[in-house]
Amino acid sequence: MDMNIQKYMAFVKTVEYGSFTKAAEILNYSQSGISRMINDLEKDWKVILLERGKSGVKLTSDGMKLLPYAKNVCMEYEKLQMEVDELNGLQSGLIRIGTFSSVATHWLPNIIKEFQKAYPGIDYELLLGDYTEIEEWISDGRVDCGFLRLPTYSGFETIFLEQDRLLTILPENHALAQLEKVPVAALCEEPFILLEKGAKTEVSEIFERCNLTPNVHFTTWDDYAIMSMVESGLGISILPELILKRVPYRIMAKELDVPAYRKIGIALRSKKTASLAVKRFLEYLRYR
Repeated sequence: MDMNIQKYMAFVKTVEYGSFTKAAEILNYSQSGISRMINDLEKDWKVILLERGKSGVKLTSDGMKLLPYAKNVCMEYEKLQMEVDELNGLQSGLIRIGTFSSVATHWLPNIIKEFQKAYPGIDYELLLGDYTEIEEWISDGRVDCGFLRLPTYSGFETIFLEQDRLLTILPENHALAQLEKVPVAALCEEPFILLEKGAKTEVSEIFERCNLTPNVHFTTWDDYAIMSMVESGLGISILPELILKRVPYRIMAKELDVPAYRKIGIALRSKKTASLAVKRFLEYLRYR
């Protein structure tokens, strides 16, 4: 520890406990050591800080003026030490992330790749689920943070990341594929494959907004299964653009005639109480 900091600590603790003996116990010094450090400070600063009497020590008026500044220095030093300890702790650690598959496939590899350059010792646990599951994992502390559709629970802290368009997907030779924008009403005339699990999704909301009901033949949470079924001519669907980044299927993606998108963000219970590894990880989201 810096020698000056030790002197400030000796001064602050002696005032706090009203005696050299107590301060010496707390700071693991001899009583004479504490006394000497305060004498040194008085010499350095050319003031008398403490009145030493039979009943213990009392602040002088000069001592009163300087005490808050000495306290501040000690507090900042403690904060500095905590940061240093945490950074050393970043040589190892675990970040638990809740995510849905399109983010896991298209964003996370890049984010983690960049993060690993700076912090190679960190390990990751990825939990894949739907929005409802991810919200529960964040609430229960099962994951440190989670990618979600916004808005989410008001109790979470969130960072908005991207507005992801929802596009209709059709077999390559489909009649609607000729259109610039596909009317939502036209989608109701075909067998529809719905991406949904548990809670209502943004796809259902598009139809509700237009007062239309799709002719749902299949419901699944597996986006690749949907693409494969569309390719096979079993129906048409609506999927988020992020899912369609690298598609191994012969399908067409087209815009709808109404604005349709989902807002993707990352959520956590509190940035303040998050581990340093998680705080640093959030800074790397720009690499997606």
